[in-house]
Amino acid sequence: MQGTVDGFRYGAVTPVAAYLMACLGGALGLRCIVRSLVGERSWKPGWLALGAVAIGCGIWTMHFIAMIGFQVEETRIGYDTGLTVLSLAVAIVVVGIGVFMVGYRGAGRSALTGAGITTGLGVAAMHYLGMAALRLDGDIRYDALTVGLSVLIAIVAATAALWAAVTVRGFLASLGASLVMGVAVSGMHYTGMAAVSVHVHGTTGGSWAGESPSSLLLPMLLGPVIFLVLAGVVVMFDPLLVLGDGEWSRPGMGRRADADTATGQPPGRVRVLNDRPDNRRIRGVTYARER
Repeated sequence: MQGTVDGFRYGAVTPVAAYLMACLGGALGLRCIVRSLVGERSWKPGWLALGAVAIGCGIWTMHFIAMIGFQVEETRIGYDTGLTVLSLAVAIVVVGIGVFMVGYRGAGRSALTGAGITTGLGVAAMHYLGMAALRLDGDIRYDALTVGLSVLIAIVAATAALWAAVTVRGFLASLGASLVMGVAVSGMHYTGMAAVSVHVHGTTGGSWAGESPSSLLLPMLLGPVIFLVLAGVVVMFDPLLVLGDGEWSRPGMGRRADADTATGQPPGRVRVLNDRPDNRRIRGVTYARER
């Protein structure tokens, strides 16, 4: 018999919470990628990796928070632990591939297209791998056209997010990009869920081989959420990121961060001028007064 599928068991609570987590992961990821473009090269891989994990955790957390609100009235739902964990790994790895591609190759057409397609397919793979982790007394079926639309949304969303990561500099612009990214990622999820139909084997409530949503998803969500909070602390207290729209976001700052070609000084160093009376000294470093 055909099951009655409900993706909004708790009303607007799960969609709103899922959207906020997608925005949080996107915002942190975008700021980390921006930071990698203006800092010392030795820190670039670390910032890119942190950004990739933040975006991946945000997408994965969004998916499974939304899935807490998913139910089939005629049967109970459980989850396979291994596939659920694997879907998190897939989200982080594929986002990382896209982030490192644009982080090192820039937002050129070929690099951005390749990174967007790779990341979008990976996000879709995470979604449907997470759906494969569902355990219920029935068969899950998908509408091919709607699935294709969800994959297309994922690719477009990933491409737009990666483009924003390497072109958007200001804090408010990054925030706006993350809000749009949250809409796109959540839209991909609920488009994919619209493709779902369930053929239930019986009407007795059934049994399943897997953990219940409350016993598995809530504890598993705790880890990525804690990571996002810690990543937020790192971003908030990083001096360059705190500046936001300040001096470092001006054109050419990224080049000065790599090396001061005029003075030969290492990144971030200020050339010390002669100790003349019309110069001012702060903490042992002499700066020229503006004339």
